[in-house]
Amino acid sequence: MVKFTDRLAEYDGPGPFRASDLRSGDRYELSRGHAIYCAPTGGDGSRVTTTGAQLLGTDPEVTEAVIDPGYSSGPGNLRSPDIAVGNVPDRPGWIAGVPPLAVAYASVGQDEAKLQAKITDLLSAGTRWVWVVRLLSPRRVEVHEANQPIRTLVPGEKLLAPGVLRNPVLVEELYDRAASNRATLRNLLQREGYESLEEVRAEGHDKGHNEGLLEGRARSVLQLLGKRFPEGPREAEDRILACRDLALLDRWFLRAIDAKNLADVMG
Repeated sequence: MVKFTDRLAEYDGPGPFRASDLRSGDRYELSRGHAIYCAPTGGDGSRVTTTGAQLLGTDPEVTEAVIDPGYSSGPGNLRSPDIAVGNVPDRPGWIAGVPPLAVAYASVGQDEAKLQAKITDLLSAGTRWVWVVRLLSPRRVEVHEANQPIRTLVPGEKLLAPGVLRNPVLVEELYDRAASNRATLRNLLQREGYESLEEVRAEGHDKGHNEGLLEGRARSVLQLLGKRFPEGPREAEDRILACRDLALLDRWFLRAIDAKNLADVMG
């Protein structure tokens, strides 16, 4: 069995380890063949990771967003972002390549050297954005892109990932459950073709109004037929009540005024 030691800082050249030496559940990542120990996540990090994954995973453009996946961009590399968006195939084993968007949460005890090494590995392998969510006050998000200066955004400002996410993400939506839930609801509605909850409510109101008109018009037709042809309207009742065409109901009503028999009304 391979014994790993966390000695990344002691090496300049490639290390001896390979992604195939690691199994799912091992608390190590690899950078250029060097083992990097990853401590368990604290309470604040665990809570907000699920909050962020929920939000990002429901964006209408996203088909894959997961927590703690393992990406191998080469035999000696294995990196696991807190959240990865995109490039998550449904098959066993380490994932080849890297995600286009990666999210990392940083809190008490964060080893900055390890974090910066992970960011460098992801960006150099093709990740377009690494968002680092700083959970210690003041809360903020650092945006890392290859060959670009680091940008820091604060609550109220919007994070963008064009081509990966449809909707902008407010900084606080990555850690505040209430804000994340509101944005998640918007995302889910958009997946069903709605832009807002108000639009759903308006459609329900319109449908209710139309249903009321149809039922009222159908009852008017049946009442008139009952007066004109007392012996026969029951045979047409189901058809009239099931009709969803207001114009047809109007035609039946007008015909019933002076028709000689029920067949003339119903056509």
